[in-house]
Amino acid sequence: MPTLALFSELAVIALIFAGIPVAYLWKKPGYSFFQKLNWLLVFMTFDLIIFGAFTRLSDSGLGCPDWPGCYGSSNPWHALGDIQLAEASMPSGPVTLLKAWIEMIHRYLAMTVGTLIIVQVILAWTKLKSFGKWPLIASLGLLVLVCIQGAFGAWTVTLKLQPIIVSTHLMLALCLLACLTLYAQQNWSRPSSVVVPLRQKPLSAWLVSLALIFLAMQIFLGAWVSTNYAVLACPDFPLCNGAWWPDTQWHEGFTFWRELGKNAIGDYISPEALQTIHWAHRLFAMVAILALATLGLSAHSVSKTAQPELYRLGSLLIGLLLLQLVTGISNVVFQWPLIAALLHTAGAAGLVFCLVRLSGWASWKTAIQIKMPKRS
Repeated sequence: MPTLALFSELAVIALIFAGIPVAYLWKKPGYSFFQKLNWLLVFMTFDLIIFGAFTRLSDSGLGCPDWPGCYGSSNPWHALGDIQLAEASMPSGPVTLLKAWIEMIHRYLAMTVGTLIIVQVILAWTKLKSFGKWPLIASLGLLVLVCIQGAFGAWTVTLKLQPIIVSTHLMLALCLLACLTLYAQQNWSRPSSVVVPLRQKPLSAWLVSLALIFLAMQIFLGAWVSTNYAVLACPDFPLCNGAWWPDTQWHEGFTFWRELGKNAIGDYISPEALQTIHWAHRLFAMVAILALATLGLSAHSVSKTAQPELYRLGSLLIGLLLLQLVTGISNVVFQWPLIAALLHTAGAAGLVFCLVRLSGWASWKTAIQIKMPKRS
């Protein structure tokens, strides 16, 4: 049972981890501190997603089999005796000192993001008169989202890496990244009453929305592959075990509430079900690539001189798609190397960031100008 002392120690660690970048931003000249903090949160959340993938791929998710501490302590050094005992009783098990540190560093980073969002809420509250109420409301929504994300992080441990919990944990992390990016790119300090001229926006909001939906579906399928350890269920490419259409078990493969490595009735999951999980990710990849490539080419086709930022985002989107294609194939051909798997996760997070940024260039219809209402 977590104690007050444990929570106090973890809170101090979170404040230290969050205080270092906050102090740096406070001294760094340039944009407003609020704006710099918002983009720092985007950067930290991106890093957290990559380190979370490293935690999973290094089999460190149960390096500390309790939550929020490690054997009731705030760091693995204090739990060294318990860790050594667990490692001695099961040398090939999930608990080692290195894995415990990897898991706890992941938790420290998550606490840091949560602490920085609390700072964001406080700043938005202090700027109610100049910014209005919407930055505060949106920031409170981000705080709720990161708390839900933290709950799924706890369930990831307590439910022993149950695939649907781990997959949802990743999806919520990417949703948090998207929301933080959308928040950061807002011009909250805009004057309260102003006429803003809007040029015709070159991207279709329908296309951006479709690309976001397909990307979310493809990322979930990829998370389902990874959390079920189905990457090597099809060890060849482009075939799957020598077949263009392998044997499949769709119901077994996509029964979501079950233990890791088990089916719905508690038996070991069949190879056919794992093939199905892997094959579904490959098949839908073609649909997602088509939608994302269409959007990327549409953004890239604008004048580089007239819209340099949009042109760069289009180039970034196409580059990330190529990265996903190369790393996805490498995961199969080279038997799931750690660097390729991490780059694949980073590419997925990068695509989310890129699409949210591109959404600012999309419109359902052409607008000429709008008049912003006065904020109270």
